[in-house]
Amino acid sequence: MSKIVAEQLVDMLVEAGVKRVYAVTGDSLNHFNDAIRRNGKIKWIHVRHEEVGAYAAAAEAELDGFAVCAGSCGPGHVHLINGLYDAHRSHVPLLAIASTINTSEMGMDYFQETNTIKLFDDCSHYNQMIMTAEQAPRIIQTAIQHALGKKGVAVVGLPGDVSELKAVESNISTQYFHCNPVIRPSDPELYQLAKAINESTKITLFCGIGAEKAHDQVVQLSQHIKAPVGYSFRGKMSIQPNNPNEIGMTGLLGQPSAYHSMHESHLVLLLGTDFPYDKFMPSDNKIIQIDTSTERLGRRANLYMGLCGDVGDTIEALLPLLEAKTDDSFLQAQLKLYATVKENMNTYINDNGGEDTIQPEYVAHIIDKLADKDAIFTVDTGMTCVWGARFIKGTGERKMLGSFNHGSMANAMPMAIGAALAHSERQVIAMCGDGGLSMLLGDLATIKQYNIPIKIIVFNNRALGMVKLEMEVGGLPDNETDMVNPDFGLVAQAMGFQGINVHKPEEVEIAIENAFRHNGPVLLNVFTNPNALAMPPKVEWEQVVGMAKSMTRLMLGGKMEEVLDTIKSNYKHLKEGI
Repeated sequence: MSKIVAEQLVDMLVEAGVKRVYAVTGDSLNHFNDAIRRNGKIKWIHVRHEEVGAYAAAAEAELDGFAVCAGSCGPGHVHLINGLYDAHRSHVPLLAIASTINTSEMGMDYFQETNTIKLFDDCSHYNQMIMTAEQAPRIIQTAIQHALGKKGVAVVGLPGDVSELKAVESNISTQYFHCNPVIRPSDPELYQLAKAINESTKITLFCGIGAEKAHDQVVQLSQHIKAPVGYSFRGKMSIQPNNPNEIGMTGLLGQPSAYHSMHESHLVLLLGTDFPYDKFMPSDNKIIQIDTSTERLGRRANLYMGLCGDVGDTIEALLPLLEAKTDDSFLQAQLKLYATVKENMNTYINDNGGEDTIQPEYVAHIIDKLADKDAIFTVDTGMTCVWGARFIKGTGERKMLGSFNHGSMANAMPMAIGAALAHSERQVIAMCGDGGLSMLLGDLATIKQYNIPIKIIVFNNRALGMVKLEMEVGGLPDNETDMVNPDFGLVAQAMGFQGINVHKPEEVEIAIENAFRHNGPVLLNVFTNPNALAMPPKVEWEQVVGMAKSMTRLMLGGKMEEVLDTIKSNYKHLKEGI
């Protein structure tokens, strides 16, 4: 029997190394679904919401290099959008199959009709509709190659009737190319870069995800020129470990040490980072940015030089041109400040809160202490990101996934699904906010259905904590940020797996230890301090005034108890500003 287009698509996905498709089946997807069943080499993962499927696929793609999700007509497409935006902005290779209505009904305002080209255009590098059997193999191959080559989302629209057509063989390539070229600046540019470094006495390296595979080269460079090394959140897991000159993060989630070092330097080297917060960037010193994507050069800071290069390739070519520096006084001063910052952070661990006001920093510290050295962490956007950024340490083998560019809520649990299915041999820990988990709570059923051994730890502060902080520093009393939550422990039990509520600090360590030992999914619902705030390393006067105004308004509104709790919970931040 001859193949149909849906079977041809499955064969091509198998050739590309696809192991799973995350989707909600239905109508126009049915032939694709059946082709997967009959092929037997790909597993259909039945999520409860297509957004979860897109996030799960994005996590798998970030870990393993490529993944696939799918959504059917209309609402299924729209549900994919948020996860696809996240994958695209994180530059991970992801293919979305957007099955749609039959070709004969297009343009007639048919039931569940969407214009997939318009809908997905802003969150993809490639976005085309298969209209004939002859097109199918070429569009599929081109879509996959776009996702791999441009590192982002590719979308293939597939009408239901086209998926049933008899497949047509094509003479295009049936293999896919994972290229790894050597990319570095030209020789004249390297000499100019070396001259700038050789002439500078105070230098800071700041690394992003683009330096992920250049850990050893970054460490070698920092030791050669006696430069402290800061990093972005996405760069942390790869740059922090086994790095004697690391000084932490800057930005909204960072610490004063990296911010201070960058501003005190004569020269800052931005290595593979598109760090978005320009207010944290220095403005009175030389900045040189190195990135493989030249469109990113200069859009965050006023550059002295902007260079196209892979971080590892560039450093290897640069090192022979550099003079070894002997004066390490600037480096030692920054390391000393960083040591003080880390010591002050222990205050949050030692003063771990009370009943239903457990300090979230303490919870994150215990997670870090007990987690495997190769654990995969996922973090929700918001306050949970802060605790993950500051207290989960890189080991060289750990990974941390989050919505770091798109900044969406609700990503941690879905990403954990994809990570755990792709890497069943590793411990996967989802650090969820109560707000984020609430958004996609239904997919706890997916975790049960496939018995995915994720450890979900809910930082339940009964509020949208980051939004509350944003309002207060803006001089506004927080309004409608509180959350009346269900009992998440009981919800997990209702879904069919272990759910435990943690109310007291002394219960935290044993609860996390038991959860990590359990051979199956576990949800820990930890009641954290709703007034624990996270102050950035740069606190502007306007923010201080804004916080004072909001506290005054709360007092005048009769909420004196909340004001006092906030002050008591955060007096320790005064030490952070050293």
